[in-house]
Amino acid sequence: MKIKKIFPPLIMWFIFEIIAVTLWLTMDNIFYLFNFSYIGTAIAVGLILYNLKKKYARNVVQFAVGIYMLVYLGFLCRENMQIEGFWYYLLLGVFEAATIHYAIAKIFGPLVFGRGWCGYACWTAMILDLLPFKTPELPRKKWGFIRYFIFGASLIFVGILFIFKIPGKEEIMWWSFIIGNILYYTVGIALAYICKDNRAFCKYICPITVFLKPMSYFSLFRIKVDENKCISCGKCERVCPMNVQVPCNSRKKKNATECILCMKCVDECPKKALKL
Repeated sequence: MKIKKIFPPLIMWFIFEIIAVTLWLTMDNIFYLFNFSYIGTAIAVGLILYNLKKKYARNVVQFAVGIYMLVYLGFLCRENMQIEGFWYYLLLGVFEAATIHYAIAKIFGPLVFGRGWCGYACWTAMILDLLPFKTPELPRKKWGFIRYFIFGASLIFVGILFIFKIPGKEEIMWWSFIIGNILYYTVGIALAYICKDNRAFCKYICPITVFLKPMSYFSLFRIKVDENKCISCGKCERVCPMNVQVPCNSRKKKNATECILCMKCVDECPKKALKL
């Protein structure tokens, strides 16, 4: 492996280690050292596997991080890591658990790694990416407005619990996590088959993208094209699961904030004109 290919995994690991140590010391809780060290290491290992041309490198990261978030933090620690959990802790005025997760992975983190969460860590997408429609087979729908209704509904749902001082909020949050995940998987799989597109849920329904999209516009890590090498063959756009206008360096290109850094376009380019 060339030395320069080691830098992206090391940089990503180093960023997460800084977060891990900072939160450990400021919050006086060693859990954060374990949590973010584990996630950073999983991502770094995935990037190394990708550099070694391993076909399922990204899937390894998805399951390593996704199962940890869903099973350990969700089911075992009973933390609602869905958007309702974020609103819940935010309205409680507590900066921990879901609020820290959202701040790093989905609000400020995308300024560095864009929609990397969607491509490498989302436990919903880790299952959807296993479905047969890895390349969209039908034109993209104009259903993106649905995500804003889901986003608003989640805030209203949690807000009602506080406004009307409904008892047993923690138990309600626990059940909303379980029911929410069941609904996400059900709707996600159904949409994939209806639209013949594994990522249809991400494009039209997922409320988290309301946070991710605007911040991803300024992302430090993004796919760039060497226009001197590009022959405009269109292969990169055909394999993009998110319908991004790949061979363009403008941040205003079509679906620019949808890129999940899956690297399929980079792998497909016959002239090696694309790079991260």
